[in-house]
Amino acid sequence: MTVSMRVMSAGDGYKYLLRTVAAGDGDRSLTTPLTRYYSAEGTPPGRWMGAGLSALGSGQLMAGDEVSEAQLQLLVGMGHDPITRAPLGRAYPVYKSAEQRVQARVEALDSVLSPVERGRAVAAIEAEEAERGGRKAVAGFDFTFSIPKSASVLWAVADAGTQALIAEAHHAAVAQMVAYMEREIAFTRTGASEGNGAVAQVDVRGVIATAYDHYDSRAGDPHLHTHVVISNIVQTVLDNKWRSLDSRPMHAATVAISELHEAVFADHLTRVLGVEWELRAMGRNRNPGWAISSVPESLAAEFSTRSRHIDVETDKLIDKYVERHGRRPSAAVIMKLRAQATLSTRPEKTLHSLADLTAEWRDRAGTILGEDATAWAQQVASNDRPLLFRADDIPLDVIRSIGESVVAAVGEKRSTWRRWNLTAEAARQTMGYRFASMEDREAIVGLVVDAAEQASLRLTPFDLASSPVEFRRSDQSSVFRPKNSTVFSSNLLLEAEDRLLDLSRDLTAPTVPLTTIEKFARQPDRDRRVLGDDQAEALTRIAVSGRVVDLLVGPAGAGKTTAMRALRRAWESEHGPDSVVGLAPSAGAAEVLAEDLGIPTENTAKWWQNHLTTGEGFSAGQLVILDEASLAGTLSLDRITALAASGGAKVLLVGDYAQLQAVDAGGAFGLLAHSRADLPELVDVHRFTHPWEKTTSLNLRHGRSEAIDSYDEHGRIFDGETETMIDAAYAAWRANRAVGRSSILISDSNESVAALNSRARTDLILDGTVRGPREATLHDDSRAAIGDTVITRKNDRRLVAGRGWVRNGDRWTVLDVRTDGAVVARRLGATRGCSVVLPAAYVAEHLELG
Repeated sequence: MTVSMRVMSAGDGYKYLLRTVAAGDGDRSLTTPLTRYYSAEGTPPGRWMGAGLSALGSGQLMAGDEVSEAQLQLLVGMGHDPITRAPLGRAYPVYKSAEQRVQARVEALDSVLSPVERGRAVAAIEAEEAERGGRKAVAGFDFTFSIPKSASVLWAVADAGTQALIAEAHHAAVAQMVAYMEREIAFTRTGASEGNGAVAQVDVRGVIATAYDHYDSRAGDPHLHTHVVISNIVQTVLDNKWRSLDSRPMHAATVAISELHEAVFADHLTRVLGVEWELRAMGRNRNPGWAISSVPESLAAEFSTRSRHIDVETDKLIDKYVERHGRRPSAAVIMKLRAQATLSTRPEKTLHSLADLTAEWRDRAGTILGEDATAWAQQVASNDRPLLFRADDIPLDVIRSIGESVVAAVGEKRSTWRRWNLTAEAARQTMGYRFASMEDREAIVGLVVDAAEQASLRLTPFDLASSPVEFRRSDQSSVFRPKNSTVFSSNLLLEAEDRLLDLSRDLTAPTVPLTTIEKFARQPDRDRRVLGDDQAEALTRIAVSGRVVDLLVGPAGAGKTTAMRALRRAWESEHGPDSVVGLAPSAGAAEVLAEDLGIPTENTAKWWQNHLTTGEGFSAGQLVILDEASLAGTLSLDRITALAASGGAKVLLVGDYAQLQAVDAGGAFGLLAHSRADLPELVDVHRFTHPWEKTTSLNLRHGRSEAIDSYDEHGRIFDGETETMIDAAYAAWRANRAVGRSSILISDSNESVAALNSRARTDLILDGTVRGPREATLHDDSRAAIGDTVITRKNDRRLVAGRGWVRNGDRWTVLDVRTDGAVVARRLGATRGCSVVLPAAYVAEHLELG
């Protein structure tokens, strides 16, 4: 994605934008701030954007004017007019401070507590509230507009004139996307009714935004991008009052904005430089991306990883070691030197001038290209006049065809969709066209989306009556219906859901006698656990129902696995050994199910492929347990259950409709669950230590917002800037390890995961947990040595060696790295230890550091 969005807090939330801004204006006499001769240390000052500027002050602010820190503080920090300092509408809501929360909780303490008990309770409350920090109102939305890496690289090494053209193309694309957002996304809500809040979504007089250009990544690589902070305060067209933006479309449209922005920028750059674009593979587990055809992948890769910096610094440390000791260090010492290099090259928040950065970038690019980088960039930017399309150049039958393709693509991933989903896919599928203007591209994307809506099945009913003129938007739609909120689906998915519902009512499946199931429900399992009342009741319903498609529902920790073990024993006693088989939507979940129940298990995609290839199917009397069924796509469930029904088998779908849903078009599990009055459901949660955790977890499962407040009250929610939160999470992980606790560290992006992996491994090397003498390089340039943990991420690939095998989702601890680069690993948490030798080629392709 070339556009991302984050919510900005009121108060000091804006200050991160100012940390890298140059103190002065730089040498403006030589060039603009985004060309190689810009000598100021830091990034250029921000500038004002948006049609809403005219409502501030007496119209003094104009688009392009420089933003001062005082103005930013007034608007984003305080919600005031940056010129007159007058409040713009209602003040930002103020939440209780830590001291106020402490006082409220102390006052609620039981009066019968002794002075010692009360003192301990107060101390615990104060510590919890101090750790929680404060909660702040939303002041704006930070949209980060980035250009593709290949374009950043070309800009980084080009001459000043070409750099200016690329920067102008970037700025033009950003400005056009902000204008598009003002037309299609920016609304506010008004018309509060008793108990229902605002009921009308109305137009606003544009947005008020500030834009800050940045030109490098934290690692010092070229990364031209602009932070556009859209104020949460807007003026309503209806009555000229200041209100808050309706945040719903801001979130819903982010992907569509990203896809459109990438295409609009590509159009601009092609118009000014004549470059061509191509779709390139971005690596395993990543979607393909568009790149300038004449920018080689090797050059883009050079500016996309920190490994080169670490290698260079490691070589320096090795040279110093040789100079000091008179010999080359051993492999184990080299690993420690590399860990030191990782620490010393970790990016800090340092400021550089663009002039210094471009000089370094030219040298690095020249090494890869084997020629002068600026001369190469001139050749790339010298092209014939490109072929550009106008809107009327695209035939209507082509538009209809693309619209049908858009519906097919969206329907593979979603069971229902709205216009923004179609817009994102339409922009994606028309990216290969180069248009003469933004208006032409917007027109074609709109026509494709209209065609896609026509090819979809509308689920939202039409308005029964038209709204009065004063309650209509400029496009004549009613303000009482949020724009672009119509929900669509397809007949293909609805027919699949109908078949699943029919099979869930079909009572011809094999069963287990009541006496048999009662016998096994009373027997303890291998861990000496006896079924609870809710488990025994659910098991009985499943075993005797005769439903071809049955369900077992329960939240995490409710004992679904224990219940399935008893069901397996009862079923096999009646229908024979191996009469229970397992399926799961992912290979990792399939492996877990196989271990938990001791049955042959495969992931659904692999099983279906086996069926198509070998005719594998189900036989009469079998019980097919499909675990994590809420993650299974509707079409996949339809195919599998149809085969089971034709073979005389029963399918048990196990999961939780209130948890994660399918990546593919899903929702069938929830549909089946809500269609039954006698649903086999587990309700008693066993996993939590504190009673409030159980209650809060169940409230969260059912979508009750008070659950968030409960977590907040118990100090389980922390907020802050991304880097601050990453540092805090890492520090907590290290603290847990130090006291022997098992701890899981999770992050939201591949980049932060890679950085955390490198940071964790470096510290573990330096404290001796991970040690040599040899390392193996993994597929993402991470490394593995004795003591490391690695994770397999390749679906459906097995490597049999000795007593072990590798599948997606398994975790292994490295025991040794052989001289040929192979890794000897032991599976973590295995009941019986098993080891496997992983060839270097397999490691490089399939494993990554965990």
